Amino acid sequence: MVLHLLPERPEQPAGDPASPVAARAGFVVGRSVGNSVVRHRVTRRLRAVVRAELDRLPPGADLVVRARPEAAAADSAVLHRDLAVGLDRLLGDRARPR
Repeated sequence: MVLHLLPERPEQPAGDPASPVAARAGFVVGRSVGNSVVRHRVTRRLRAVVRAELDRLPPGADLVVRARPEAAAADSAVLHRDLAVGLDRLLGDRARPR
């Protein structure tokens, strides 16, 4: 899997400045991963593992998770491990909440 992080979302002129901006994630699972059934299964698994790690991201961050073809054969535990390692690299000192 490949991770892309935008640590801070640009200001939106029509947004409510008083409301807290939560981190969010998006997924890219292309045809190289498999057919539609496989791609949807990978997306569901990625969504579950990202939900467990989303609190590690700074408020207002955007994370894009791009699945590679190997994700089709990986179970949720492997995906979670890979995501955790990737987030550790991306976040550096902010890797684990205190």
